[in-house]
Amino acid sequence: MLIFAVSMWALNRYYPLLAVIPETWRGCGRFVALVAAITPAAAFYQFHRAHTTFNPLSPETASALVTSGVFAWTRNPMYLGLSLLLLGWAIKLGTLSPFAGPLLFLPLIQYVQIRPEEQALQRRFGGDYERYCQGVNRWWGRNRRA
Repeated sequence: MLIFAVSMWALNRYYPLLAVIPETWRGCGRFVALVAAITPAAAFYQFHRAHTTFNPLSPETASALVTSGVFAWTRNPMYLGLSLLLLGWAIKLGTLSPFAGPLLFLPLIQYVQIRPEEQALQRRFGGDYERYCQGVNRWWGRNRRA
């Protein structure tokens, strides 16, 4: 995420395409970034309460499948928060070119991190994890068919 944030700054600084956010509205990016912290903070708290790992590099060591609270609305609250943080940064920068950051971050994090985590959780929790995935979307919202 930090690599993306620095790259977005560099794009804005050296290759700014079309100012899309007026200077007076760029402060809204701070608000978006502040809101972005809510879902990861809630996720860390819930993992702590469940006495399970929040280390994204070792999901196979999870001792509990957390499905309530923020996890009832998104399977990836931490990555959602990072994505929103990048969006807030793009708004703060104000030109079109930094918006490539969040748009590229989403598929990359999904491929590099989320899918391997999901596979590890599937192996660890089996049918419980499958039912959870059927009921809650990867990014946001509950599935109606569940």
